[in-house]
Amino acid sequence: MRRDKLITILILIGLVSGAILGQILHGTVEDQVATGDAWMSIGKLVLVKPLMLLVIPLVFLSVIVGTTSIGDPSRLGLVGGSTILYYFGTMLMAVILGAVLVTTIGPGKDLPPETVATLQADGQSEYKDFTTSSDGQSNDKAKAIKRAEDDKLGGAWMSILNQIIPSNVFAELAAGRTLGIIVFALLLGLSLAACGESGLPAITVFQSLFSGVMKLVLWVLWLTPLGVFLLVTGTVAKIGLGALSGPLGSYMITVVLGLAIHAFIILPLVMIIFGRVNPYRFMWNMRKALMTAFGTDSSSATLPVTIETAIEEGGVSRKSANFVLPLGATVNMDGTALYEAVAVVFMFQLWGIPLELGDMVIVVITATLAAVGAAGIPSAGLVTMVIVVAAVNTSLASRGVPPLPLEAIGVIIGVDRILDMCRTMVNVWGD
Repeated sequence: MRRDKLITILILIGLVSGAILGQILHGTVEDQVATGDAWMSIGKLVLVKPLMLLVIPLVFLSVIVGTTSIGDPSRLGLVGGSTILYYFGTMLMAVILGAVLVTTIGPGKDLPPETVATLQADGQSEYKDFTTSSDGQSNDKAKAIKRAEDDKLGGAWMSILNQIIPSNVFAELAAGRTLGIIVFALLLGLSLAACGESGLPAITVFQSLFSGVMKLVLWVLWLTPLGVFLLVTGTVAKIGLGALSGPLGSYMITVVLGLAIHAFIILPLVMIIFGRVNPYRFMWNMRKALMTAFGTDSSSATLPVTIETAIEEGGVSRKSANFVLPLGATVNMDGTALYEAVAVVFMFQLWGIPLELGDMVIVVITATLAAVGAAGIPSAGLVTMVIVVAAVNTSLASRGVPPLPLEAIGVIIGVDRILDMCRTMVNVWGD
């Protein structure tokens, strides 16, 4: 049996068995949260941390190798421009789809008052737990949410611009901020290509280092089935499949339906029109990366697998993969953008705050832009969602309408992990 087929089968077994064991644990253990966190912590040690270890050197080397391979700066501009246009175009389509679905289905509308009161009370409790450390003080998540609320969209974009133009590339490498690394690697690759023969020794070194890192990726891939099993077990043990029922179940179905339409209809249509290939065959070839994205819940952690699978199984050219995929893992978040639109409108529905057409336009625009600033790590969308809520609240305030309290985010925190796994898979598929 070929290596890729064996790994795929093992990952699938890990996903299914993890869900089964997680549900058993959810129904038998007393402290479900602690049990789930313990399994997930081991899963992160086994798989997520080894993959994250490779992300920064892989991004740096792959962009340099991809840039020097493309060679002609005008051709690079064409590739880069079309890539950015595609990323923003598909994210905008995803957000509009999410906004239309949640408005049509209305998972937060017409609920019994006692159900609404219970959800709101549980949400406030979840939000407090989410933003409070064990010593009762505000944690890093609370600080990030407060910063997002204060800075709003302008502050988020200033943060992105500061990352695009870093003052110290080594600080960016140490902090793991990939956007600045991509820009520096892009410029270095262009300068090496422009050096002619004198730049060839350095290019050869970077190509050799990239080959070495990709070999490491192949070794780490064998940890994927076990890591996925542990992560899925922890997720289901913590939340339970029973979360799929009730108002939150309707909300989750709305998100998953939107993700499915985007993944199986919209993106394949784009691929048929511009790629002239069978998108479903390509999806099957990329199954290893997609299942890893689902299990790890991180597009950044999946990046090494995405690059390796796209080249070896998907038939994508190394030039394209090495340049486009690192950029996509940083800025292309179709699933996150769609999810944020659905989640924000659902919360306003639950609190009985009507949104007008102008408010929905604000949701669409800010969710698209905020998704760009979402890190490729678990639950990053919860923080950037604050930007969308703050923007809509500003619009409501101009009409004298009471704002949505930030504690409303607590309503969806409990089921966010499962949805995060689904939207991460769509993020990677979009890349």
